[in-house]
Amino acid sequence: MRARAVALAALASVSIVGIGWQLGSPAIDASQSRAFSTSGTDAATAATDAAAQAAATANAAAAATTAPVGQSGTFTGSVVATRFGNIQVSVTIDAGTITDVTALQLTDHDGRSVQISNRAAPILRSEVLAAQSASVQNVSGATYTTDGYLQSLQSALDAAGF
Repeated sequence: MRARAVALAALASVSIVGIGWQLGSPAIDASQSRAFSTSGTDAATAATDAAAQAAATANAAAAATTAPVGQSGTFTGSVVATRFGNIQVSVTIDAGTITDVTALQLTDHDGRSVQISNRAAPILRSEVLAAQSASVQNVSGATYTTDGYLQSLQSALDAAGF
């Protein structure tokens, strides 16, 4: 059992060095490695620590490669039909940052739907600019407007590759 734990610890160390090499970070040399005891508990703890460090390194590398790249410019979202009228927005992106969101069309079924949309649109715009995505909460009392606004926004972000 003790030999297996030591072998696992050695394998984990090799994995960390291999991951570091693949990501372009400097390799870990023998002077930087953790000293392992011959007791099974210390070796198992070291193997767990090494595996956690390897997973964290791999997760950081994956996050770095999935950041939005996209294009800069103004992109128009699809028209989204709701029971109170159509909604369409455009988004302006500059260097990977959402800089503006403009409502091109808001619900207009009746005076009440116009009032709700006119109240919700600036709130949604502010929330989107703060979140830098379409992942924002609904505006209370404006569920249809919020859903249509965010669907149109997401289609514009998709068109931008954001």
